[in-house]
Amino acid sequence: MQPSLVQTMVRLIELKDLSTAAHTWRVVLYTRAMAEEAGLSHTLIERLTHAAALHDIGKLDIPDNVLQKPARLDPHEYDIIKQHAALGHTRLLELDDSDRIDLDLVRHHHERPDGLGYPDGLRGEQIPIAARHFGVIDTFDALTSVRPYRQQIGERAADEALELLAREAGTRYDAQSVDMFTRLYRTGRLEWILHHFNDAVPILPFDAIRQQSPWSPK
Repeated sequence: MQPSLVQTMVRLIELKDLSTAAHTWRVVLYTRAMAEEAGLSHTLIERLTHAAALHDIGKLDIPDNVLQKPARLDPHEYDIIKQHAALGHTRLLELDDSDRIDLDLVRHHHERPDGLGYPDGLRGEQIPIAARHFGVIDTFDALTSVRPYRQQIGERAADEALELLAREAGTRYDAQSVDMFTRLYRTGRLEWILHHFNDAVPILPFDAIRQQSPWSPK
């Protein structure tokens, strides 16, 4: 998928739900930092960055009253939200996106090593490696982001998130991915991302901030 189309999709997500858009920016930056730390090629880094930006594209097909609910979801609503992974995969196919990283990450970033994830119940190494790594990033950001029902962010929230990831490494989260992300976070190089668009201040629209992104065309 061309960068211009990726930007358009992120813009649509932003219009649907600004909190999802802020989350997208942070996970893109975490993904890029991890990929660079791993010494991946420029081409592979760009593909992973685009896939991270598109990971919640399926939320475009989730009803607003569920996606924007200002409280915790009930079990039925959670089942609706869980559909976004498969819906996003379908949307990418309809857009003729044939990049395996995009398709795998969007569909499988909520799979779990113990097989209790969704949408396909994959286990362990059946889960594509990009999705395994991204599952850790996605959860860390969710646990350290402002939500209507949770206001704790910053270093304390990050420490608690890392502790949870460590406790559930090997069952809910890929153990190698947890270790890799934790080691990188402890270097201090991810703290600025933790605070990126992550407070009560209104979020700027995508067009106003896109030049700040490391993957935006210059």
